[in-house]
Amino acid sequence: MTTLIATSVVRGSQQGESHGGIYLVDIDQQMVFQPVDWDTADIDWQGRGWDRGLRGIAFDGERVFVAASDELFEYDSEFNQVASYRNRYLKHCHEIVVYKRRLYLTSTGFDSLLGFDLDNNKFTWGLKLARERKGLRAQPFHPERNRGPQPGNTLHINNVFANSRALYVSGLRTDGLHAYTGRYIRPVASLPQGTHNARPHRDGILFNDTEKNAVRFLPVEGPQRIFAVPEYDTELLTHTGLDDSRVARQAFGRGLCAITDSTIAAGSSPSTITLHDLDTMKTILSINLSLDIRNAIHGLEVWPFASPVSA
Repeated sequence: MTTLIATSVVRGSQQGESHGGIYLVDIDQQMVFQPVDWDTADIDWQGRGWDRGLRGIAFDGERVFVAASDELFEYDSEFNQVASYRNRYLKHCHEIVVYKRRLYLTSTGFDSLLGFDLDNNKFTWGLKLARERKGLRAQPFHPERNRGPQPGNTLHINNVFANSRALYVSGLRTDGLHAYTGRYIRPVASLPQGTHNARPHRDGILFNDTEKNAVRFLPVEGPQRIFAVPEYDTELLTHTGLDDSRVARQAFGRGLCAITDSTIAAGSSPSTITLHDLDTMKTILSINLSLDIRNAIHGLEVWPFASPVSA
């Protein structure tokens, strides 16, 4: 049985309404279970998504980590909240990833990455990124000390991915995917502006080409694979009367994970999860969680545990 876990952000929601949540999606049975409905009183009500909704997802053994804008939440596999963690340099977090004994978070509001020590439950590492003439410059800092970076969102860093080769970072204005090795940061691949979830996969790069309403896989050799993001008849959508600046548009692609070497899952708005096969170039399945245009998928991962019984 394949189950995915997804988070969502509900843009334009009002106080007292849901701002998103956590979903478990049973792919084989095509069933959706929502164990967490996110509603909190201390939400920043500025602009579009801002502090609303839940973001990246990562796992460490039996621990389930889910990021909000400026807070990291820890759940057990039954979605009982175990703890939460904050840091002054964590703001407008998007994606997170675990590698070895550290959890990495994007801190979009500080043009930075943060590292959370999974053994001591502390933020112990930071990396400030800045643009310079030849590319990006990376400056380490300690997030528990006062001499950290100033707030800034020049690069709009929205994704981090890690493997044995490097720590990979990308964003709306990073001009591509970059790899940080601990000593140097270097460009790996050029990407279209406005991408999400860029990561190495097989012999190439996989990402959401959000501006073009597509999911793309760029291999080192051979033709690229392109999958269209699902779109719905506008008459089926709800909550379309809000100002466009406050809601997520239809076919906004965000959230991406590999189920197998060839099968990938991609998220989009209104909250939809779609499976594609890289080898056959076919779209396998699409499951809609909500037709509320405000409700947008954010984080998306394979659920590594037995699924709770759905209601």
